[in-house]
Parts: sequence; structure tokens; C-alpha cells
Amino acid sequence: MSAATEYRYNRLTWAEMNEAIAMQKVVILPTGSTEQHGRHLPLDVDVFLAESVCLELGRRIPDKVLVLPPIAYGLNLHHIDFPGTIHIEPEVFIAFCLNITKSVAYHGFKKILIVNGHGSNTPLIDLVARKTVLETDSLCAAVNYISLAMEAFNQVKETAVMAHADEFETSLYLALAPERVQMDKAGKGDDVMGKYMSSDSMYTYPVRFNDYWGRWTNLGVHGDATKATAEKGQVILEAAVQALMEIVDEWRAWPIAPRSDQHTGPVQSHIRW
Repeated sequence: MSAATEYRYNRLTWAEMNEAIAMQKVVILPTGSTEQHGRHLPLDVDVFLAESVCLELGRRIPDKVLVLPPIAYGLNLHHIDFPGTIHIEPEVFIAFCLNITKSVAYHGFKKILIVNGHGSNTPLIDLVARKTVLETDSLCAAVNYISLAMEAFNQVKETAVMAHADEFETSLYLALAPERVQMDKAGKGDDVMGKYMSSDSMYTYPVRFNDYWGRWTNLGVHGDATKATAEKGQVILEAAVQALMEIVDEWRAWPIAPRSDQHTGPVQSHIRW
């Protein structure tokens, strides 16, 4: 195995890592969660799906990417009424992920991409990416893989709501590990909906709000998992991976231009935030 063919970050030796740095591979950090996903799916849905998409990306373009071990925990207190859910405070999540991205930047990698699979991590990974750029000489971007597959999924979906432990996530899990999905326990659930907001902070509403799930569901599902199929999951997987391949190419080519300071007088460059 060499740096040109190995896409898993932790499988390289330190000597091989020097080769990967010289190749300027894009370093991929999958982020997810450990949380309830109804009665039919395991707790690892978000992290397993995000990592699986990233590993498939690595298999297809091993000379361009290195996939880090995933972050298996996220902001999840709203799911805590369901046994097994693990919650990480947002400040801790941001600091932990930032330590990882800054370590990667320290070694000489110039491009980092966070690929997220847990909705509540979205504002956090955005901050991690921003802080990485501001605190290193590298560039870091963040994306939810789900958004990359929505156009393709919309062509095959049978249900209106795409939210949690639903047709989308269940289909992708069926495509990747069907033996772990208990479709006989799959169900349908909905949140509380108003004019401007919903209890699950759905993207179709302008006001962001996320209530404790124990207040509005006993099932832990938002959407309809009963319509999920492995075939739909394959459509999702292919769309997400294809889009990520294009993103990697664009990201590798993205310029890192020198900064241009427009001050006409001296600044206090010793100040740190």
C-alpha cells in the first residue's frame, strides 16, 4: 500500500503521510452522531452513513483524498429522552473538531473538507470550517452529504417529508447494511407544525426551533420509513459520491491567495482572538 492508493488516513505510516502531504490530498472528516433513529434503525445511522459515503469516495479517487476516522457524537440533547442517545455540548464539539483540523493543517495539508451526516451538527461544522481558515494557513469547507443527494432522491421518493429515520436514511442504510435494518418495525411520524416553525426545525420553515423529541413523538421517527428500499438507497449513494468527487476537484484547484492588508497605518498585530 502507498500514499497514492490508500485513502484511509489512519492506515498510512508517518513516512507515507509525508508522501500524501506532498500529493496535497484533500483530507475528509466525516461527522455524525450516536442517537435514536426509531425502532427499526441502529443508533449509528448518522455516523455510519456519512462515513460510508466518504469511504466510497475514497475508493473511487484514492489519489485525491484521505478519509479521517469519523466523529461519532454530536449535539443531541433534544433526543435524550430516547435510551442510548449521546449528547456532546456544542462548544466541546467545535473545540474537538477544530483540534483535528488544525492538526491536519499543521502537518501541511492545505485543503480540508468536513462531510456531515447529522442535521444538528450543521451550524457547528460551519463554525469549525470558518475557524480553521482563520486560525491556519489552510482552507476548510463543510457540507452535509444529504444535500448533495436531494435532487436525485426527489426523483424516486414516495413520501413528502425528509427528516429523520425516514425514507431517505432508511433507504441508504438498506443499500449499505440491510441486515441491520428491522423493516418490520419501521413506522411513520410527524412533528408539530405551525405557520412559521415546526418542532423539528424543518428546512421548509423560516423560523429555526428544535424541541425535545420526547414532547411530540413516542416513535422517534419524522417521516415515513415504510417506503424505504435499497434501490432508492443506491440512488442516494451514487448522487452523493458523484457530487463529492466534483467538490474534491473544485476544492483541490481552489486558490489560496495572499492577503491584502488595506490599513494605511500600523496595526496591533500581536492581538489574538
